Amino acid sequence: MSATIYDIAREAGVSIATVSRVFNNANNVSPKTRDKVLSIAESAGYHPYAMAQALARKKSKLITVIVPVISNHFFMEVLAGIQDKIAEYDYDLNIYNVRITEDIDKQIEYLIKRGVADGYLLISIHLNDNQWSCIKKLHDNIILIDEYHHDFDSVSVDSVEGAYLATQHLIDLGYERIAMITALMDSKPADDRIRGYSRALQDAGRIVDSRLIVSGKHYSRDGFTERNGYEAMCQILDMHDVPDACFCSSDIQAMGAMKAMNDRGVSIPIMGFDDLRFSEFLGLTSMKQPMYDMGWLALEKLFQRIDDNEIDISHTIFSPELVVRSSSQITEPTKI
Repeated sequence: MSATIYDIAREAGVSIATVSRVFNNANNVSPKTRDKVLSIAESAGYHPYAMAQALARKKSKLITVIVPVISNHFFMEVLAGIQDKIAEYDYDLNIYNVRITEDIDKQIEYLIKRGVADGYLLISIHLNDNQWSCIKKLHDNIILIDEYHHDFDSVSVDSVEGAYLATQHLIDLGYERIAMITALMDSKPADDRIRGYSRALQDAGRIVDSRLIVSGKHYSRDGFTERNGYEAMCQILDMHDVPDACFCSSDIQAMGAMKAMNDRGVSIPIMGFDDLRFSEFLGLTSMKQPMYDMGWLALEKLFQRIDDNEIDISHTIFSPELVVRSSSQITEPTKI
């Protein structure tokens, strides 16, 4: 029969509460008692021992990833880089999904406080300065992915530049009336891409017409969904003066927009942002985010910080790359 916490307490001559405090790495246990309890637990093959030993040496050999929506294609690409990188280390990976609500910072606080991970990767979590200050106090080893804050190591993409280059590409092709399909306006990536789109138009001497910045009403995943893109494109096609090109804030939305055009039997040149794996097969022109590399590099930064918490904070900001395919110059209806 396997040993229990009662057996460990009896052999060590301490209370069950003391054994529990040892396993939970509490401060109010003497080193002598802690060592005795851990030694007995190891000899007895008590199953929490591996975690208790990790806590005692302040290393759990565990990394936790916190993401707002685990089903999102962007996150899955980033996670692929994280998973491949962690294979080089003797570490396990936990992935937690949080809801995009007003109390998202409280959800993160709860996960970190109750966890035992050596470090945390936060993907596409967008908070204000006060919220980030509170998160900073919870753990020394936190890396941000797809976000920037001066108090944390981070890996991100310049969405403003990417949207600027996307819009500039459509301008260079000679399109005059360029629409933009965006997501939830409060979303930081959406806001950054609107700024890049607007700046490109202004630099080309054009007026930014807010009526051409369109979103659907489907705000799951901050509006970065196929349904949102479909609804937005329907609005665009219903305009009296239909735009002659469209930039979408994401490839997911662009896919929905292409379906809307297919259903209507019409098409206008279109491009997206992300360059997800399916985009090649849709012939979708897109701004490529190095999502896999972002995950890989973020985990490398995290292990560097775990090894030496005194190193300087570092920020890596990738420039997105224009990938030109047929969709930005199409003349026939796109079939999905």
